Formats: sequence, C-alpha cells, structure tokens
Amino acid sequence: MAMCVKGGRTAVVLLGWLGGAMLATTGFAQPTAMPLTVLDTRDAAMTQPGATTASNMPGPYVPGPYLPGPYMSGLPPQIVPAAPPLDEPMPSIGPPAALPNSAAPPDATWTPPWTWQVLPDGLMFKNYLASNEEGRLGSQLYYDKKVGWTWDGSLGGHVGIIRYGTQDPAWPDGWQLDVDGVALPRLDSNRNMVATDFRIGFPFTYREGKWEFKFGYYHLSSHLGDMYMLSHPDFVRLNYVREQLVLGVAYRPIPDLRFYGEANWAFHVDGGAQPWEFQFGIDYSPSQPNGFWGAPFAAINSKVEEDLNYSGNVTVEAGWQWRGPTGHTFRTGLEYFDGFSFERQFYNQYQQFIGAGVWYDF
Repeated sequence: MAMCVKGGRTAVVLLGWLGGAMLATTGFAQPTAMPLTVLDTRDAAMTQPGATTASNMPGPYVPGPYLPGPYMSGLPPQIVPAAPPLDEPMPSIGPPAALPNSAAPPDATWTPPWTWQVLPDGLMFKNYLASNEEGRLGSQLYYDKKVGWTWDGSLGGHVGIIRYGTQDPAWPDGWQLDVDGVALPRLDSNRNMVATDFRIGFPFTYREGKWEFKFGYYHLSSHLGDMYMLSHPDFVRLNYVREQLVLGVAYRPIPDLRFYGEANWAFHVDGGAQPWEFQFGIDYSPSQPNGFWGAPFAAINSKVEEDLNYSGNVTVEAGWQWRGPTGHTFRTGLEYFDGFSFERQFYNQYQQFIGAGVWYDF
C-alpha cells in the first residue's frame, strides 16, 4: 500500500513536470509565428492603416516611445510623427512672369459677333450726300436765271430690311438687304407741279472696314405734271423709264472721308433713256455724333449719261450737319448745280442754279 502511494505521487510529479514543459514550449513558440498586429497592443497609432514608418519616408524621423518586448526579434517598428508645415511657399504651376529674351504677345483684339437681324438700324452703304436722286427727306429752293425759282423736294427713305453682321447701328459691318425709294417733285414759283420722278430699288449691300459695296435693282421713271402740261401745251411729254442694275463701290481712307463710284446698266429703257450711266464723287462728313453744335460737311457728285453722249452734270454742297448715335444725319447748307437737268423729263436741257436746302438721311 505504501508502495502504491509512493508510486502515485511519483507519477503525479512526472505528469505535472511534462505538462508544464509542454505549456511553456507552446507559449513561447506561438508569438513568434503570429503577426505583430494581433498581439501588439502597445500603441494604437502603430496599428492604424495610415501609419507611416521610417521605411517609406524620405526625411529624418523621430522614434516614438515604444519599448521592445521580450518576445520580439530584430529591429522594432518605428513610428514617424506628421511632417511639420513647410516654411517655403508651394511652387506655382503657372508660367513665369517673364522669360529671358522673350517678346510679349500682341494685344488681343475683340471682334463683335455677326448675327441675323430683322429691320436693323443703320446702313452698310450710306447715301451719296450731293446726289439729287437718293432716298431721303429733303427740301431745296433753287434759282435759275432762265427758269426762275423752283421748289424741289425729296420724299423717301433708305432703310435696312435684313442683316447678317454686327449690331452697331452707326457703322455696321456685314451683309444687308435694303429698300431705297424716293419721289422727287418739282414745283414752279406758282406752286404748280412741274414734274415728279420716282425711283425705287432693293440694293444688296456689304461693308467691312474701309470698303463698302452695293449691288441691286432700281426702277426710275419720270412723270410730267398736269398743270405744267396745261400751261405748256407744246411740250412733248416723255415716257422716261429705266429698269437698271446698279453696282457701287466706296472707300473710306478715314472715317470722315469717302470716295465712291457707281455704274448703272439699264436692261429696259424708254423715252430717250440709254443703257449706261455713271456717277462718282467725294463726301466729307464727320462720322461721330456731334451733339447740339454739329459740324461742317462738304460733298461733290458728278454724273455721266449715255443719254447725253456721256456728258452730264456736277453738284456741289456745303453746310452744317448733325449726326445722331444711330447714324441718322440732318444737314442744311448751300448747293450749286451745273449741267443737264436731273429731272428726267428735262434730261437734255441745260441748267445752272444755286440754292439752299435741308436734308435728312436715315
């Protein structure tokens, strides 16, 4: 019995020693095989996904307060605090203020857009100031030594219908279709109607910079007054008619000065008219609005007609004008005319007169 008790004690001691040895061996081997993130709870910052170590930082670092444990082999992980703010400014991604030996680019020029416009303000090809057959409003009093006093009028207008161009009402650029019409009555000193010419057309006009162009169809006819026929029974009435195509070109070396020329070819004529006519001239007219005081103007126009074996007439005007912000112009001044009459019922009669008038151009 004593031997059994002694043997049992010996067996218990041996089993306890073996169990303690196995537990010690297992507890020492497991930390070596398991990852650090599972067992290391010494610093929460070290186990965060965004933690930065010395292995991927380009600059110096400061070791943290971590102390290695007895179970770690090799170098302990290092924790680097956030980088301090830079004292120098961040580099600019823009171009440098100036490059060596580089020229500054030219200034950009803004170009107004071209748009479609219905019933636009302003004209691409303005009326000839000294022409007596333009579409405008006007009234003139003339004196001729042979005829005496006459009163001439201009009852018409010249306006745009449709435009593709800029929206400047005074000096637009672009393409424009116009309507140009006028009645040109003449009354004698007794205020009886002598004759009336009618002119209407549809010019297609273009302007860009200093150049102006027009091309279109015009109708021109002349009609003798009833009272004049009664008081001059021997006068033969003319059925003067021109159905014509018109091509005009104008050039402005400066905004206030314009040189122009025009050719008219009639595909249908009657009453003594012939196909070809030409006119040319110079206009001086301040181009900017000039307020209450206005500014001087001057103009000369000359016409050459195949009707008269390429003779014609010349008109000179000078006076004072007022120009509005949309380009409309009111003028008053003196006029001198020398040549064959611009009233087509009397196209082959020579006249020389001086007069005064007022004119309003759209």
